[in-house]
Amino acid sequence: MLSCSDQPAEYYEVPNTYCNPINLDYAYVPSTHTYYAQNESHRSTADPAVVNLRDTLYLFSTNQNGYWWSADMRTWNFVRQDFQKNGRAGDNVCAPGAWAWGDSLLFIPSFVAPDPMPLYLSTDPKNAKWTILRDSFEVGTWDPSFFKDDDGKAYVYWGSSNFYPLYGMELDAKSGYKPIGERKELSRLHPDEHGWERFGEDHKDTTIAPYTEGPWMTKHNGKYYYQYAAPGTEWNIYADGVLVGDHPLGPFEYQSYNPFSYKPGGFITGAGHGSTFQDKHGNYWHAGTMLNWIKYKFERRLGIFPSGFDDDGQLYCITAFGDYPNYHASGQRDHRESTFTGWMLQSYKKKVWASSSLPGKTPELAVNENIRTYWSAETALKGEFLAVDLGGEVDIYAIQVNYADEGATLRDKQDSIYHQYIIWHSHDGDSWGMLIDKSKNRKDVPHDYIELKKHFTTRYLKLENVHMADGKFAIAGFRVFGKREGAVPEPVENFSVRRHAWCMSQQNGTSGG
Repeated sequence: MLSCSDQPAEYYEVPNTYCNPINLDYAYVPSTHTYYAQNESHRSTADPAVVNLRDTLYLFSTNQNGYWWSADMRTWNFVRQDFQKNGRAGDNVCAPGAWAWGDSLLFIPSFVAPDPMPLYLSTDPKNAKWTILRDSFEVGTWDPSFFKDDDGKAYVYWGSSNFYPLYGMELDAKSGYKPIGERKELSRLHPDEHGWERFGEDHKDTTIAPYTEGPWMTKHNGKYYYQYAAPGTEWNIYADGVLVGDHPLGPFEYQSYNPFSYKPGGFITGAGHGSTFQDKHGNYWHAGTMLNWIKYKFERRLGIFPSGFDDDGQLYCITAFGDYPNYHASGQRDHRESTFTGWMLQSYKKKVWASSSLPGKTPELAVNENIRTYWSAETALKGEFLAVDLGGEVDIYAIQVNYADEGATLRDKQDSIYHQYIIWHSHDGDSWGMLIDKSKNRKDVPHDYIELKKHFTTRYLKLENVHMADGKFAIAGFRVFGKREGAVPEPVENFSVRRHAWCMSQQNGTSGG
């Protein structure tokens, strides 16, 4: 019955808040890959390198057939650019390196010698105008990153291994970035001393040596913050640590606050193999790799977190409530004064039902706060729906619709696909009115995020499919954020810490993991 009298809610076309994972039009896995031996395709990317050039941010990541730019971190615009592929790995572009030099942006994908790889340069990356600066970069670099010091010297960092260390080397910017001197060993992991560097889910696999990769350099107040990823991208504990020194090539000392970027729990986990950058206001941020392992262990997404340096010079990254709504920055600010909106999750483990379900893909998997499980309808037909009873009247401030790839067949970057849906609401479960109308949307929004201009109070929501980008109508997370009347949950009781484990009694009215 469609007779609910409330008018549809107004929402911001460009939200003032954001919610990880970032809602980018991610590419599907490359058609050239052989190790993605799956019957179904899926989206994935990782290893973000974010660079500020003339107050515009450029985001490069793995296997996207291009990159994104943004002037405000609210809207990301995709630019198609086919750089040279890595012939040995079959990647479009894997774990690329990028850096700004004056009015130019330089770029190179990962590659392994003897495969040649050009070094690219652009003064107009918004319009995909690139030239080749060097036909073949002399240093075979996997997971490269670059750093320009205040004295004009340039450096390259690279490495990805559970046997070899990470390396660094000086480059001669005046001769097209030819290497100067010998490579220098910069860091290795020490899982016997640093528990977070141990391999496996929750760091529990001590039979396999951990991986270190993804170096990145940031300079602050005369100190060099050399960042590195560990211990494995396919685990919930993928994180970034940092060493601090007085020279771009070390020696470095282990920062007492480590890992500085770490998100082992929540709806989506992981915050490793990232890049620290500044926006046009001078605020620091850290982009990281987040795990979305549904179809394959290297199925990943991107997240962006507030970052900075505390009064003691410690590099930090705020991942608390890192997959909840947080405020964008409209000017210079101290992230530590709180970027969190205070809008709490209202849909967690609430009663749900659907128009249809595939075996093993039942409706409750869309509200269990685990992006690695999902509900799927039997088809992608218009009218398939997922409905939730929030258990009472709720003031809704924002909604995140996280799609899953069920029955997807597309590969590579797609320019013309889109999602369309309608969110209905009801006070009693019988009379329904339209809350959000995205039936005319023409954008690819795999993690669509809607911020309402004014909170809307209701109890029941129904997410109805109109059009799918690919595959069946499948949802990994139908997440409703807001506030409700009621008592504040009691403090956590019976908390204890044990080696390899932590234990507590979850209180009524709480969510998370």
